[in-house]
Amino acid sequence: MRGFTHAGVLGGGAWGTALAQVCARAGLQVTLAVREAEVAADIAGRRENRLFLPGVKLDARIAATLDLAALSACDLVLAVAPAQHLRAALIGLAPHLATGTPLVLCAKGIEQNSLKLMTEAAAEVLGQTPLAVLSGPSFAGDVARGLPTAVTLACPDEALCGAIARALATPAFRPYLAADMIGAEAGGAVKNVLAIACGVVEGKELGRSAHAALITRGFAEMTRFGVALGARAETLAGLCGLGDLVLTCSSPQSRNMSVGLALGRGATLSEALSGKLSVAEGVSSAPAVVQLAERLQVDMPICRTTAALLDGAVSVDEAIESLMSRPLKSER
Repeated sequence: MRGFTHAGVLGGGAWGTALAQVCARAGLQVTLAVREAEVAADIAGRRENRLFLPGVKLDARIAATLDLAALSACDLVLAVAPAQHLRAALIGLAPHLATGTPLVLCAKGIEQNSLKLMTEAAAEVLGQTPLAVLSGPSFAGDVARGLPTAVTLACPDEALCGAIARALATPAFRPYLAADMIGAEAGGAVKNVLAIACGVVEGKELGRSAHAALITRGFAEMTRFGVALGARAETLAGLCGLGDLVLTCSSPQSRNMSVGLALGRGATLSEALSGKLSVAEGVSSAPAVVQLAERLQVDMPICRTTAALLDGAVSVDEAIESLMSRPLKSER
């Protein structure tokens, strides 16, 4: 398998910019496709994305562009558009993606209405394009600043997976290889919903015991859901499942947890989302996760209650009561 020299990154938010920085540090030429003219100008003139990732000096190898056609020169593309906008972004990319160019999906979520995973949406738009999934415990600011990070890179083509990993790896960014793309996607989608629930626990000051219980029982829900989709349980016990869950549920730096924190402190959803430029994927993914779980006949009470809370169907106090008053049952 040949190496890669020129990476394209589709999406100039915080995570897209951080991954562009990873690619540049690994020695790749990088074309970062952004939507905002101010971001493109900022990166070109100041070597910084002040709108989405302020305070991080960007590598000189990163060139920002508003023109998706510029990605046609790339031999590897990372798609970092938010989950609910990924299909539209890929439709725009499709005419410019050279045949056989691998696409690494970096969004975490389930498409509303269609209830499709990101790989399913990408396959519908791009046909036989080789796909991989990048997921794991990784805050954009940490990654962009070169702090140690380990992630899961999932792709059923072992040779391709290894080639992408070698292209992205640096002393501070370590991809672990896996073949199970469904597991990587399921973990990333569900952990965002659970992070909102953990934020509520923190905001309501319910204590560390409740926080630990929610993470543990949430991981059980994640595993049931992933296995029902066809994932391997051991994938979900790794970085893209348990690892990502622990990180996202343990720090207000998480966009999803910060939404839950606000809700737990009495804010409305619109107030919790007010002023946020970056997307809290769990808000959009919650109803899709619940609908897909119902289709698969998987019981996910924490995710179901979180979706009801986000929809305004229950209050925070009612959500807590409904979870704590469920019938007693075996842990397994």
